[in-house]
Amino acid sequence: MSNQRPRTFIKRDVVEMVAKRTKLDPKVVAPIVDATFTSMRNMIVETLGECRIEIRDFGVLQVKNTAAKPKARNPRNPEKEIFIPARRKTHFRPGRRIKEALQTPLDELQAKGSGNNKKPGDVK
Repeated sequence: MSNQRPRTFIKRDVVEMVAKRTKLDPKVVAPIVDATFTSMRNMIVETLGECRIEIRDFGVLQVKNTAAKPKARNPRNPEKEIFIPARRKTHFRPGRRIKEALQTPLDELQAKGSGNNKKPGDVK
């Protein structure tokens, strides 16, 4: 395992990639990207129960319900039972193209010179 911290991409990185790919000004792209993420967040938050956001070739973001746990244990005090209410949690399942891209062995990627400092490119 590497001691390097994973590369973190932020919304600005998404805006820059979309602007570069579409040859549009980042000032035009930024509100569109922001509206996309805001809409997805609102779909998840405002939908009661389970829901799915399916984006072909990317993946499925799903909200699942968890069951209540009436007799859970507190790890700091194992003798004490606690109640954990039912709640919702998110789950992401990557699409086919992402799965295929991640199947490449790490040593093969390192031999090609790919790493955490490389700029992201197309996954085809």
